Amino acid sequence: MANSKISALPIATELQGSELIATVQNGETKQSTLYNLKNYIVPTSITAQDTDNIDLSSAIYDNTFLFKISWSGGNGLAICNLPSAILNANRMIRFISDGTFVAADHFDITPLGGQTLDGSSNAYRINKSYEGVAIWSDGVEWFVIQKKA
Repeated sequence: MANSKISALPIATELQGSELIATVQNGETKQSTLYNLKNYIVPTSITAQDTDNIDLSSAIYDNTFLFKISWSGGNGLAICNLPSAILNANRMIRFISDGTFVAADHFDITPLGGQTLDGSSNAYRINKSYEGVAIWSDGVEWFVIQKKA
């Protein structure tokens, strides 16, 4: 298969982690394994305040898997609308609040109209410092799979 286009190569079966992969490092092609790849999660920071309406369907958030949330200004409610569960099958999104939150600051993570989060159209509320939640889409709805409070 020398000189084959990537699109012409056969599809791999489920990877185990020990398979060799090629990578280019400083202009030189080298070998590695999936085990050697590190998962770097770079958070997207959001500063929320009363009356904010944050739409995670925006293309700027397409590759974000971790949102670090800060609160600014007076107490109140900020709405964070999840992207479509249908268009984000098998996507996991994490949210974590920093030390700027107090009980009167409400950051509501809300499913799109007609979709659900843990079987409900209700929002998941973050309203204290260092609170976090991980959610996952099965392609139909969002699920809370882990929470820290």
